[in-house]
Amino acid sequence: RSLTGAGGVQGGATRLVAPMPGLVLRVEVEPGQRVEGGTGLIVLEAMKMENELRAAVTVVVKSVAVAPGQAVEKGQVLVEFEDEA
Repeated sequence: RSLTGAGGVQGGATRLVAPMPGLVLRVEVEPGQRVEGGTGLIVLEAMKMENELRAAVTVVVKSVAVAPGQAVEKGQVLVEFEDEA
């Protein structure tokens, strides 16, 4: 699985996708930002619950594809990460 806890990225992942349909409440990262494992990336509201999607490993954010208030579908790309060199 590519999710940890309520959702997150696993080692080797190049993007974070929505684990379920929902509404983006908060985007907690920006392009170029390096985040440690366990850091919250996106807060998604689904089924009247807030789900914080977290990084499982240290990654660098390449781009953020969503904004607060945006509705997303399951599998939609939320954040892309730099390729590990």
